[in-house]
Amino acid sequence: MRNLLFRRTSPEAPESGARLKWYGPGLLWMLSAVGTGSILFTPRVAAVYEYQLFWLLVLVVFFMWVMIREMARFSIASGNTMLEGMYTLGGPKGWAVWFIFLPQLLAASVGIAGLSGVVGSALQSVLPGSGSLYASLLIIASTVFVASGKYLIIERFSRVMAIMLMAMVIISAVVVSPDLSQMLQGLKPSWPDKPDLYIILPWVGTILAGSMGIIWFGYWTATRGFGGGLETLDRDDEQENGSTETELDQSRQARLNRARDWLRVMTGAATLGVVGGLIVISAFLILGTELLAPDGTVPKGTDVAVDLTSLFSDVWGQAGEYMLLAAIIIALGGSVLANQDGWGRSFADITLILTREQRQEGELNVILRAIQALVGKTGFLLFKRLHLKRLYVATVTGLIPVVIVMLFKDPVKVMSLSGIIAALHTPFIALTALYVNRTRLPEQIRPNGFETSAMCLAGLFYLGFAGLYVWDWFSQHGGAG
Repeated sequence: MRNLLFRRTSPEAPESGARLKWYGPGLLWMLSAVGTGSILFTPRVAAVYEYQLFWLLVLVVFFMWVMIREMARFSIASGNTMLEGMYTLGGPKGWAVWFIFLPQLLAASVGIAGLSGVVGSALQSVLPGSGSLYASLLIIASTVFVASGKYLIIERFSRVMAIMLMAMVIISAVVVSPDLSQMLQGLKPSWPDKPDLYIILPWVGTILAGSMGIIWFGYWTATRGFGGGLETLDRDDEQENGSTETELDQSRQARLNRARDWLRVMTGAATLGVVGGLIVISAFLILGTELLAPDGTVPKGTDVAVDLTSLFSDVWGQAGEYMLLAAIIIALGGSVLANQDGWGRSFADITLILTREQRQEGELNVILRAIQALVGKTGFLLFKRLHLKRLYVATVTGLIPVVIVMLFKDPVKVMSLSGIIAALHTPFIALTALYVNRTRLPEQIRPNGFETSAMCLAGLFYLGFAGLYVWDWFSQHGGAG
């Protein structure tokens, strides 16, 4: 496997005097990542365990920082997405990409249904009608906007609301005067006597980002110019240009230096994102502990949004209640848009990666040929990225989630399943990405010993949680049998 470096398509190197502008991806990632995991699962955990699992939050945020850096490292250094790197692994062709693709199809449908269900619960509390109906209408409207590409204005507005929500949460957490001694005690690792993994595991799986959100950070950094974009340049290309060996070494060293510069900027962006996310999630933990735990209120069921409003109404009165409901509706509604777009793009890329060789050799299997012939009559080009994205948005993140929200009325249960899938899937993504970076990138910009160890620990941590949940599930169902 040849080591890859990037072809410059943006300035030669990040501008040392104006690097703040490159931190946008970190902020954008934080805005999209601090979603349901913060608004829903953190107060639930706090209502049951108060500050006891604060150490777990800090640990997961650190591991998330490690993982998103490694995803972005490959995109910056090679000019390709991590999915492309996984496709090069030995064994059955594309096996690692398939292992990403299939679970995420389920995660996408369930995740969109859960997000929309929480928004539907908020709308149900202020308008006549059922939450499932509002959730379905939200999914349909969002699908139309994303498929048509006419959702940028709505997305910007939802980001503004997300920023306002974060500011309100932080201010509210300060106003309630948290018990700092208990918070500090919560940094000491301890485990509940009777842990409810159905409450804890979805939280762990959605802190800052789900399993696919880790991969998306690499997309965002690359598409916003980190490292020069998604194009590649390797040594063989230079040899064909007739360069001397000295010129090759100088050019290669210059590109390595630029890669290191971009990796430092990316680290700053990732750090900004996770620190900001940690502050916001900690604020939700404070509110849940100080306001929900004393009354034993655990947000759940179809009235989950109403339960959550006490986080603000106890501080700001009725105005705070309406402010939180508005923030849930608009900020999480924007998250539905962002997630539909992200999953649609990813699934389109995965499909193109998995079918590339067959398309180039004209050896599509019978099923793909039949689908291509059928949709071709409508002018739909099956293997065009935009058309594939629209297809996945309309089906996997559109039609199927509508069916889910109509069949399963409880958004908490739906979202919990999404978080559990993310927690179970993360070990594979983390450890496989580490292997790709250790074997596919030039030695000078591969993860160092600390980064490798931290990435291994992150994968083993999530693997341990996955094993714990599976063991708990079989224990309960085995006993029932």
